Amino acid sequence: MELRIGVTHSVRDITLEIQGDDPSRAAARKAVEDALAGKSEVLWLKDKRGREVAVPVEKIAFVEFGAPDGERRLGFGA
Repeated sequence: MELRIGVTHSVRDITLEIQGDDPSRAAARKAVEDALAGKSEVLWLKDKRGREVAVPVEKIAFVEFGAPDGERRLGFGA
């Protein structure tokens, strides 16, 4: 599943590929909700390859959760 984080005063977004299964998605959503609720000053997330990313909460402009793996549609269709 793709996760995009918009950062204030930055042209580029942070894009992570995280596990698309329900426990990983729920854990990522909980981490984002806790960070935005002020329970932590830094949002830490881990991608599929084990890379960890930290984003200061006051710099987060938006967070977008993409479709789970396998639900992506490519090409032209009716």
